[in-house]
Amino acid sequence: MATFLYKLGRSAFRRRRLVALLWVALLALAGVGAATAPAATSSSFSIPGTEAQKAFDLLEQRFPGGSADGGTARVVFKAPEGQKMTDPANKAKVQDVVAELKSGSDQVASVTDPYTAQAVSKDGSTAYVSVSYKVSGMELTDETRAALEKTGHDAQGQGLTVEIGGDALQTMPETGAGEIVGVVIAGIVLVITFGSLVAAGLPLLTAIIGVGIGVSTITALANVLDLGSTTSTLAMMIGLAVGIDYALFIVSRYRAELAEGREREEAAGRAVGTAGSAVVFAGLTVVIALVGLAVVNIPMLTKMGFAAAGTVVIAVLIALTLIPALLGFAGARVLGRKDRKERKERKEPKADEGSKKAEGKPNMGTRWARFVIRRPIMVLLVGVLGLGAIALPAASLEMGLPDDGAKPVSATERRAYDLLSDGFGPGFNGPLMVVVDGDKAVAESTAETIKGLDGVVAVAPPTPNKAGDTAMITVIPKDRPSSVATEELVHDIRGATGDNVLVSGQTAMNIDFSQKMNDALVPYLALVVGLAFLLLMVVFRSVLVPLKAALGFLLSVVAALGAVVAVFQWGWLGSLFGVEQTGPIMSMMPIFMVGVVFGLAMDYEVFLVTRMREAYVHGERPGEAIVTGFRHSARVVTAAAVIMIAVFSGFIGMTDQMIKMIGFGLAVAVLFDAFVVRMAIVPAVLALLGHKAWWLPKWLDRALPNVDVEGEGLVTEKGAGGPQGQDRELVKV
Repeated sequence: MATFLYKLGRSAFRRRRLVALLWVALLALAGVGAATAPAATSSSFSIPGTEAQKAFDLLEQRFPGGSADGGTARVVFKAPEGQKMTDPANKAKVQDVVAELKSGSDQVASVTDPYTAQAVSKDGSTAYVSVSYKVSGMELTDETRAALEKTGHDAQGQGLTVEIGGDALQTMPETGAGEIVGVVIAGIVLVITFGSLVAAGLPLLTAIIGVGIGVSTITALANVLDLGSTTSTLAMMIGLAVGIDYALFIVSRYRAELAEGREREEAAGRAVGTAGSAVVFAGLTVVIALVGLAVVNIPMLTKMGFAAAGTVVIAVLIALTLIPALLGFAGARVLGRKDRKERKERKEPKADEGSKKAEGKPNMGTRWARFVIRRPIMVLLVGVLGLGAIALPAASLEMGLPDDGAKPVSATERRAYDLLSDGFGPGFNGPLMVVVDGDKAVAESTAETIKGLDGVVAVAPPTPNKAGDTAMITVIPKDRPSSVATEELVHDIRGATGDNVLVSGQTAMNIDFSQKMNDALVPYLALVVGLAFLLLMVVFRSVLVPLKAALGFLLSVVAALGAVVAVFQWGWLGSLFGVEQTGPIMSMMPIFMVGVVFGLAMDYEVFLVTRMREAYVHGERPGEAIVTGFRHSARVVTAAAVIMIAVFSGFIGMTDQMIKMIGFGLAVAVLFDAFVVRMAIVPAVLALLGHKAWWLPKWLDRALPNVDVEGEGLVTEKGAGGPQGQDRELVKV
């Protein structure tokens, strides 16, 4: 592989105008496709095999046109102090709102009158109007949302307190600010790392081109493939992360090759042949993690994973072709001013001058590696015990989906949530919908059974369909939708009734979704970690190094989950991160963190350890190889990790609780994995293992393909051995 990539890098360098033109053409083509494609609606959400989904499907069949899974809104009214919602003047205002809502949009399926639907609180201070829509909340048009908001504002101007809840106002939060902050910080870190604006700009430019192609392609195909806006958000987040990383490592290796005195084309070929090999395998681990989301068997997640994986593939191809092409345009400007001056003054550079100079002045990575090698047991214990302590809260992990009570108090959804809780009880924010597949007698018997269960506040009379063979029963829980008590009530209803009774509604759907994610976690981990273990075994020609990489990753992810539980579930330092209400951890969080963090963690593992492996294969002792790996890679890995932490931290400032949680979880996971696991635990373990770290049974060595990540095959290429073309003798293991 190294030989092929070496030739690819040199070819891209020589034909840089053609390569750059092709990528610009692809970007333009994708952009035109995105601009001319029909506007996509939100991706349909379904959870095959769950009881809530079966109930929705049955309702669609037995209650045609009922829009069982359509969007909902609740317009909540609170009377001024000393008045009641039953006062004639206030009642007239509410009925005007009901009439206005019915005529406000053709997407409205039904609007209930609170005075006939018993939707007025006992003390008369609060009332609410329920609005049902023909399509899901994410598929509502801007005009429909605007009409809903206008109705609320008009009523509020007449003296009533009016707030709007439900999923009708639900929109994907804008994440542009977080991305801009991340890109700015990435640029600063790159300038500090490289000391050159040109070298710093290349990873940013290529990452933006890759993300542009990927997201534009997703937008162009969104309507055809039923892709939602969340798909492009994930693709943008992952594409930006890996795009910067991959370009960063190849540019860094190119500069190192120039420092050793090689000509620019030769340096580009060797950078792609060595660092490019690591990029390919690092990219494969990310693709495996994202495509593996199909194991969960939720169509929306599967599409998100495949789309993001496609963006990663684009990032890899750009790193292997566009980066060497742009390096050809950059010339010597890719080096800092001081390095350019030294390179110009040297008339006959020698291949070992740069390395001798580097060895003469140990950098921070060299000093840290030598410290770890001297005290490996101490470093290992501190790292493992520290992350273990942070991971302890993960034992109390409760999974669910945040409700409107987790939104900031400035949001109308949160204020509507609070008004309903105060006036009727928290359970009114998440009613359960029970579907009975039977006649009137069966439905009435089911309703009586549910009334006898703990945690039930009210049970509405059954509503039969025209055929009389199916009925709907609305159940109001005692506790809020995201509480453990409500989840237990859903299980109790399912346990106390027969197979012909199905519990659904948004709350039950969220519970089933969480259970589905929980059940898929172990198979997903086994698939992703198992395939990546085999892949890393091929890369490193070792059994223990991939095992250590996988165990270290699991430690960092569990520690990150522990931090998430402590902040978002227990409330520790919650005010510092803007946590409005503690509650269960988003059910997607563990699998999402496994997929994203595993890919990034393996990036750092591959780039750091392949340089150690390269030094070891070339004859250095195990301890020397660790120092060499850190001398060449620690600074770049540190920069890549800081960039990723900055990108993810930008999302912590978002008002949306889910985005905030994702940003925090990914930021701390990268922090733990890059700086504790990869930079401390990994060298400590390798130092303790010595030669055994690179042990591989002979039969397995013969069975595994030799992909030559270290670039041994490059010595057979003419001129690849050094700046003047001499081949070097390499020590093989």
